[in-house]
Amino acid sequence: ISACLDSVLAQTHTNLEVLVADGGSTDRTRAIVADYSSRDPRVRLVDNPGRIPPAALNAAVKEMTAEWLVRIDAHAWIPPDYVELALTHLRTGEWGGVGGRKDGVGYTDEGRAVAAVMASKFGVGNSTYHHGTEPQEVEHIPFGAYPRHVIAKVGGWDEDIPVNQDFEFDHRVRQAGHRLLFDPALRIRWECRQSVRTFARQYRRYGRGKAQVVRMHPESVSPRHLAAPALVAMLGAALLLLPFKPRWALALVLPYATALTAASALVAPGVDESARRFVPAAFAAMHLAWGLGFWEGVAGVTAKRVGEQVTPRP
Repeated sequence: ISACLDSVLAQTHTNLEVLVADGGSTDRTRAIVADYSSRDPRVRLVDNPGRIPPAALNAAVKEMTAEWLVRIDAHAWIPPDYVELALTHLRTGEWGGVGGRKDGVGYTDEGRAVAAVMASKFGVGNSTYHHGTEPQEVEHIPFGAYPRHVIAKVGGWDEDIPVNQDFEFDHRVRQAGHRLLFDPALRIRWECRQSVRTFARQYRRYGRGKAQVVRMHPESVSPRHLAAPALVAMLGAALLLLPFKPRWALALVLPYATALTAASALVAPGVDESARRFVPAAFAAMHLAWGLGFWEGVAGVTAKRVGEQVTPRP
């Protein structure tokens, strides 16, 4: 939290209120924030009893007095002109939200492999904010900056969606007639997961969250969202065919295995030698965990619907 706050307080735009939404931290976060508050009155601690990101954002909105909200996650750092540039775009009145490049930072060998995979088109498809180089209108922005009146217009973040709530929020912003701008000059350095195992757990949660959003907004689905679930379904079919039709099973597996090998060969030279061996595993963890999580989410949504249909009304 210290690195995050230092980057925020070093902004060229100094007229700030810095609200830190804390979901009941048990480490020294609250004490550190209190220390910053004692030295800089712009910093205030906001309680987030909901303990999930959408509840944190809504709690911050209730406390803010500023005209714009610029979201910065605790594991992220921003350059000194970040807020100034975001507000330059928002003040034009053309945009309902602005966001930039989300660049992963790895400290371990596995973490550096994860960061490289997250910046690869093979890893994240056309998710522009991971690798885009040109300003453009997009469907989703990371750690977005929004006018307060737009947030109020769409009703804030949905606290029934603990994961993928930022995409769902952006979808409602666009439905309300506003446009979203991606500007790669807004660079966010973000501490990614530092092991392939925790990276897989993260993307499994993401997949489950996406299934919930798809149920709510089926019109928001794009081919990119279905690629990983299709891969998991294909590999599952290959596993079932293996004892009876091994050649068919191989035919199903071979395209992804070939693409994974090629992508790893392209990405691996961009990281140090000790991290290269983790690149294929990081790719596979991202795709398979997300796809598996999506199917788990679909199963959960289906079970909930069935339960609602068979439960007698009082």
